[in-house]
Amino acid sequence: MKSIMYVCKKNSRRSQMAEGFTKVLGKDKVKVTSSGLASSEVDPITIQVMLEIGIDIREQTSKSLSDFNPDDYDAVISLCGCGVNLSQEWLLQEVFEDWQLDDPEAESIDTFRRVRDQIKERVVKLIAQLSEE
Repeated sequence: MKSIMYVCKKNSRRSQMAEGFTKVLGKDKVKVTSSGLASSEVDPITIQVMLEIGIDIREQTSKSLSDFNPDDYDAVISLCGCGVNLSQEWLLQEVFEDWQLDDPEAESIDTFRRVRDQIKERVVKLIAQLSEE
């Protein structure tokens, strides 16, 4: 079973959404973790917009990338363009992608929903790709 690491700056919005989608949509297909260049807290609006579509991420926590080993992951996905800040070990895994999605922090709830929906589309494709390999 392939393992995915989603990385963002603070692990509070985009990477948390991606982790939530992957846990539900990739159940029994892939393993998933998310982290940030620095840990923070899960944004309450992120929790709200995920609950709107039936995905509960209230138990997820913000984690620091430095707590993980790159060799434990097959796919590393940056959601914020932070790939330039990752050490070489993270970039050399089987799959590395930098999705560069907008940060909804301090934006309207509609922005959170738009980013959520963009993440879902990409997560669906990533799970399909990793499930085929």
